[in-house]
Amino acid sequence: MEFYLDIQVHPDAEMRENVLMNKVYSKLHKALCDLNAIDIGVSFPRYKVILGDVIRVHGTEGRIMALQATQWLGGLSSYCKVRAVQAIPSQVAYRTVSRKQANMTEAKLRRLIKRDSISKEAAKQYKAKMFTQGFDNAYFELESTSNNQLYRRYIEFGCLQDQEKLGNFDSFGLSKVATIPWF
Repeated sequence: MEFYLDIQVHPDAEMRENVLMNKVYSKLHKALCDLNAIDIGVSFPRYKVILGDVIRVHGTEGRIMALQATQWLGGLSSYCKVRAVQAIPSQVAYRTVSRKQANMTEAKLRRLIKRDSISKEAAKQYKAKMFTQGFDNAYFELESTSNNQLYRRYIEFGCLQDQEKLGNFDSFGLSKVATIPWF
């Protein structure tokens, strides 16, 4: 990762920051899918308890320019300040930014019930255990393109590291292996 691009959202009375971030991230995901981009990662440099108002896109200068050439922001560009592509500073730490998934979900429980793989009593215990395993991670609330239902994509930040680790990113710009520069 040699270059980055910051996209800062500017909410207004009609569009709250979290709603705008969800929309921008959804559009970024679609653009990364269209480009088959396994070499572009994302980070959230203003992350504290929530993800903040900046999405930072990491990659080579050519790949970031190719992403921007698609004009993927569309109508949301008036709500965003897109800064110029810049070189990564020389002194940075690295970390993974990945998806955190629950291993106990409502959808999994529905499938177990539908297949008669779980008794009513076990389903109650499953549900009780599921609610005690809630996440306090920051998340995006996205709309599924297959069934139009909302779901949460929880984000997990790995520990800071001194060395970069190479690997592929998914279509959301996340990876459990590959690190992004953190500055």
